[in-house]
Amino acid sequence: MTIRTILVDDEKLAIQGLQLRLQQFEDVEIIDTCSNGREAIRKIKTEKPDLVFLDIQMPGFDGFSVVKGIMEIEPPLIVFVTAYEEHAIRAFEANAVNYLMKPVDDDKLADTVERVRIRLAEKKSADEADKLMGVLSEVAPDRAEQLTEGDLESGDRFEKLINIKDRGQIFRVEVDSIEHIEAAGDYMCIYTGDNSLILRETMKDLERRLDPRTFQRVHRSTIVNLNQVRQVKPHTNGECFLVLDSGAEVKVSRSYRDVVARFVH
Repeated sequence: MTIRTILVDDEKLAIQGLQLRLQQFEDVEIIDTCSNGREAIRKIKTEKPDLVFLDIQMPGFDGFSVVKGIMEIEPPLIVFVTAYEEHAIRAFEANAVNYLMKPVDDDKLADTVERVRIRLAEKKSADEADKLMGVLSEVAPDRAEQLTEGDLESGDRFEKLINIKDRGQIFRVEVDSIEHIEAAGDYMCIYTGDNSLILRETMKDLERRLDPRTFQRVHRSTIVNLNQVRQVKPHTNGECFLVLDSGAEVKVSRSYRDVVARFVH
């Protein structure tokens, strides 16, 4: 699969340097370069690249303005490239694939390209599932209605790492290390075995990012990693508690008990 790529930077030498470094990746095809934000928005909308290496600090429209300017279309994957480390938090908030410091390190660039390959493969898998469901809806609408979204989903479509901004820092949390999640309004409390972090996101949006075969809601405000469950303790009124690897106990309400019973043996 060819990764159609656009480079955006107001410094000509920076673009040339990145072009040279990207030559080692045979699947990366640089289809265009841009020297300012307005040009980048126009080219991204016209060329519809898979990937954009985007400088943040540019006169006029900076990198974040470019991201905002392409939100009306399906945006490409974005890798921010900059000399200013203080932009890192905003880069992750913009859901960038990665954040590279100038001068670009070859090992970090290789890691970034591999992340891009994974993200594009996940997107292709999701697109193929959507196409299959569309065909099925035409030729066998009754069967299509019976299928749940999970029947066509692959675990590869879901997040493996979650970037969490907490206390002015960015934490990269492996999803498998999460024990349980508790909702507090528009904030999620993410609990791992030895840490707890606050993520500004609704439970509904977070559920979309997690594999339902592993993460199940056991209460209207609680999601549990079923792989971390070690014991089920019955309680009164048809409720029960799940004992997790860390020793923490999570209450399962009656309305969700049947869901958990299908997964915990």
